Amino acid sequence: MAMAYLESAVVVYLRALMYPGGFNFPFAPMDPDIAVTEIIREAATLVMLLGAAFIAGKKPTERFAWFLYCFAIWDIFYYVFLKLLLDWPESLMTDDILFLIPATWVGPVITPIILSLIMIGFTVLIISFYQKGIHVRINWQSWSLLVIGSLIDILAFIWDYSKFMLRFYSFSEILRMKDKTPLYNLAQKYIPGPFNWLLFITGTLIIIGGIIIFFVQHSKKNVSS
Repeated sequence: MAMAYLESAVVVYLRALMYPGGFNFPFAPMDPDIAVTEIIREAATLVMLLGAAFIAGKKPTERFAWFLYCFAIWDIFYYVFLKLLLDWPESLMTDDILFLIPATWVGPVITPIILSLIMIGFTVLIISFYQKGIHVRINWQSWSLLVIGSLIDILAFIWDYSKFMLRFYSFSEILRMKDKTPLYNLAQKYIPGPFNWLLFITGTLIIIGGIIIFFVQHSKKNVSS
């Protein structure tokens, strides 16, 4: 929660400097160095979450669970504090910039909150099985669904922005581009279109499927014990 407040405070400062009239699309002009700094800050946030999870857990699966939990709490309270500080977002359907790695993620505020609640639920399952003395291991079937579902959800978040950018540059041109200034300039013209709910719902249901397999697998262990 403290990290969530720090994150929201950074947004308050950025919006005061770049969006004095209130945040809205398209993006305000941003110096490329500041954009790179913001991307590195997000990566640093993930490192801190991983560090907290490593300290909290003793085994790999337990640490994975605490990482999900920390990430989810951080994400939810990020929006809680933004609402308290800026009275934003206007609603759960308000579009937001969710992440910047490996590309700009855009989607309604409700979408990361849905995923955060699922992560909290998964954490509760994992920790509860540990507390019952059950050997906890996420099997390959669950891992496959969790990874595939997550990739589909990421695709949903970057779908509209990537489609916009690829109208002007091919993927290979973007990779070969040494001077990224044209990309930053182009990004300032981006206005979100309809969110790809089909991809998001598909990915989220696949993730839930992986969690259900995990639950059934360890519930059997509980019954047998």
